Amino acid sequence: MTHPLVRPEDLGNWDPADELGFPGSYPFTRGIQSTMYRGRLWTMRQYAGFGTAFDSNQRYRYLLSHGVSGLSVAFDLPTQIGYDSDHHLAAGEVGRVGVAIDSIEDMAELFDGIPLARISTSMTINATAIILLALYVAVGRRQGVAPSLLSGTIQNDILKEYVARGTYIYPPRPSLRIVTDIFAYCEREVPNWNTISISGYHIREAGSTAIQEVAFTFANAIAYVQAAREAGLDVNSFGQRLSFFFNAHNDFLEEVAKFRAARRLWARIMRDRFGATHPRAQQLRFHTQTAGSTLTAQQPDNNIVRVALQALAAVMGGTQSLHCNGRDEALALPTEESAQIALRTQQILAAETGVANTVDPLGGAWAIEDLTNRIEEGARATLDRIDAAGGTLAAIEQGLIQREIQDAAYRAQQQIDTGDTVVVGVNRFATGEAADIEVLRIDPSLERRQIDRLKAVRASRDSSAWRTALDDVTSTARGSENLVPAILRAVEAKATVGEISDAMRAVFGEHRDIDA
Repeated sequence: MTHPLVRPEDLGNWDPADELGFPGSYPFTRGIQSTMYRGRLWTMRQYAGFGTAFDSNQRYRYLLSHGVSGLSVAFDLPTQIGYDSDHHLAAGEVGRVGVAIDSIEDMAELFDGIPLARISTSMTINATAIILLALYVAVGRRQGVAPSLLSGTIQNDILKEYVARGTYIYPPRPSLRIVTDIFAYCEREVPNWNTISISGYHIREAGSTAIQEVAFTFANAIAYVQAAREAGLDVNSFGQRLSFFFNAHNDFLEEVAKFRAARRLWARIMRDRFGATHPRAQQLRFHTQTAGSTLTAQQPDNNIVRVALQALAAVMGGTQSLHCNGRDEALALPTEESAQIALRTQQILAAETGVANTVDPLGGAWAIEDLTNRIEEGARATLDRIDAAGGTLAAIEQGLIQREIQDAAYRAQQQIDTGDTVVVGVNRFATGEAADIEVLRIDPSLERRQIDRLKAVRASRDSSAWRTALDDVTSTARGSENLVPAILRAVEAKATVGEISDAMRAVFGEHRDIDA
């Protein structure tokens, strides 16, 4: 999408006062803080989680000892879609792509020895986000940490699951009710918690373009803001706790411009569409992860270079936190060595390159400003089409967003297949040699051990308190009261993730994809 040559006149009536402003000031094109990384570096997170809670706890301690400044938790598929480890649909998936969490005992072990009052935790969880949040609050209480002192983020972005990822449970409309219940509860009880991380990452991983990543992410965000307002929440209050999650892909200049365009467009949406007047409610705060879809199993060391450049684009674009993928993630979960290389990538960017010393160092470059303008204009045009279709929920229910992502993914794969898009080591400069690299292997006995642990938890609980708490979840789901307090009581009564999910399934039902 980059033009071969951009001249000042190509920017038309571009007004730097209106389009750029100053860092820390509306429309925040140049960053949300006036000093950016000169005042505070981005948070260096490493997304991690595998096997049992004990296994992941050991990895977290390792990462913290090597300089990670915030944790980012990956959960296994059964946890993500509300099945306990002994459910027949969980067979073969327990602890495979993330940590297995069935109960409060697992959550307590996951954070054993990690002071929740001092560590910020991001949890990539959506359909069961309300349960994992309750588990985190409950474990904080066990540590003597009041909910008001907890800080972190839950992804809690269920709408993108229907268009890009697929780990949903309930239909969209009751799922939105769960999202807004989390907003309301955290506003009162966990004020330092980011209640949602609206994710363009998975939209891009599914094959979207940069413009679509911004547009579809903001379409979902608009739906959340509308739902929160309808639930009686103040946009100037809950708007300050919204956060976003973007992909850092391969086209360096386009990615830098994408982050800048997203920041400006979101500020305008919040001010002009929703009437937000508080600067923090207008600001786009976001986490970035390097692009997993660009990693190759062939010549995996090439991935170190890809990740470094993608991370640099995120930093030049003004991210608030960053995760770098491991070189071996096209083959397996990252080893400790790969995780350390990924972390060192961030540390080298911060300490050795000097890129953190200047705020928005590419701002004002004609090519960057041209790309920033074109991404914003393209994303706005896409949002107009979604509005014309009846809004985000209607567009999802009609399959409009899904089809556009699928079409973009097909075109991108065609370009790789024809060689028009070069992938080094795959369709150009290939050696034909198999990758010789050590990969992380999950102990096959962990599933049996996790199931035995789950049985022990069930045997240890007060059956009367457990039953009463689960019934309360079901009755609250049927009514209109906030679900979080009931779920918090249930997890403290040792109800499991699967049991609480089933209590809500009984009321909300399950979503079936339109193509099913």
